[in-house]
Amino acid sequence: MAEFLKYIGQAIAYTLFAITVGYFATQPAYTHLDPGKAQIKLSFGHAGEHTTECRRRTQEELNQLAPNMRRPTECPRGRMPVFVELEMDGELLYRAALPPSGLAGDGVSTAYQTFAVAPGRHRLVARLRDSRRTDGFDYEQAADITLSPRQNFVIDFHPSRGGFLFL
Repeated sequence: MAEFLKYIGQAIAYTLFAITVGYFATQPAYTHLDPGKAQIKLSFGHAGEHTTECRRRTQEELNQLAPNMRRPTECPRGRMPVFVELEMDGELLYRAALPPSGLAGDGVSTAYQTFAVAPGRHRLVARLRDSRRTDGFDYEQAADITLSPRQNFVIDFHPSRGGFLFL
């Protein structure tokens, strides 16, 4: 009889645990994006220019180096931060100075931002500066877009493909 009660108690405990897990697996309901909104994602990784110009080594400098270290140019590892702006319908959505990654500050600068916006027609302007200049931008791209509710619109950046890509 004691053995039977032990199994009944164990079955009740497992049932309560399964009900609790089942409840929290479905409640509270999570809505990732308001169904009446669209989403714009700005996502890219890009390395800015080197902090200083590369320089050519003299023949004397090359002779003093080990044979496996004789590169004709010497470039600093550090890179400039990437400045980025995103504007929608004349209002600034995002502005940031993205520092380079890596311990030596020589990696890519990354951006990943999402914006919930009203659906409809919009004018987007994206700007980026990756050089040593102090004002203005090196890349600027504008696009007229039409967003539908629950649409994901992605903005990427590839300098080899002309700059900003509106996908």
